[in-house]
Amino acid sequence: MESSQRPADTPQPSLLPTSEVGQSSETGCSPGNGAQPVNSFALVTYIPHPLGAFLDQLRRELVPDCIPRAHVTILPPRTLSVTPEYAWRRICEQLADFPAFEIEPGDVEVFENTAVAYIAVGKGWQELIRMHAALSQGELWFPEPHPYHPHITVAQDFAPDQLCEIAARARRRWAEFRYPRRFPVDTVTFVQATADNRWLDLAHCRLAAPCLR
Repeated sequence: MESSQRPADTPQPSLLPTSEVGQSSETGCSPGNGAQPVNSFALVTYIPHPLGAFLDQLRRELVPDCIPRAHVTILPPRTLSVTPEYAWRRICEQLADFPAFEIEPGDVEVFENTAVAYIAVGKGWQELIRMHAALSQGELWFPEPHPYHPHITVAQDFAPDQLCEIAARARRRWAEFRYPRRFPVDTVTFVQATADNRWLDLAHCRLAAPCLR
């Protein structure tokens, strides 16, 4: 096995908001009027099309007011006691040797305590756990309200008594998806929340090339 190689385009620590994105999986989806950034940051990997487009449409069908962008969260939302630039440098340092990998989604499941319907992560689970553990320490550590559980949210912020019905609808629609479900995780994105519960892309980081076998 050859060793992983670091990407040539290692990101710089300067951060500039580039686009407005959908909510991360641990936050709400209700749009508002304010766009002022707040001290809440997360790290995600976006899901490419056609799977990403299907999941975005599914979220809109299940919770019409949602403004989605399909992703898997690596660092759930957290406040920072350091500058975003410093946090980004730490993320880049920790991820410099992490190789790219694949995620294969599983079945639709639910978090009953928080009334969330999600698609489980099969292949790629351990890589996400290791990445989260490597990043969630030092200045990036945060007392997360729930144990880290990699997943792809498909519905949240609805009446809890609708959970069974929404999960059943999600399972039916998920069974209809006929394209490949696996997708690569080769880039992660540092995002910041705004006062109206949306998210801004701040910076992107490419992972190292996967090991050759």
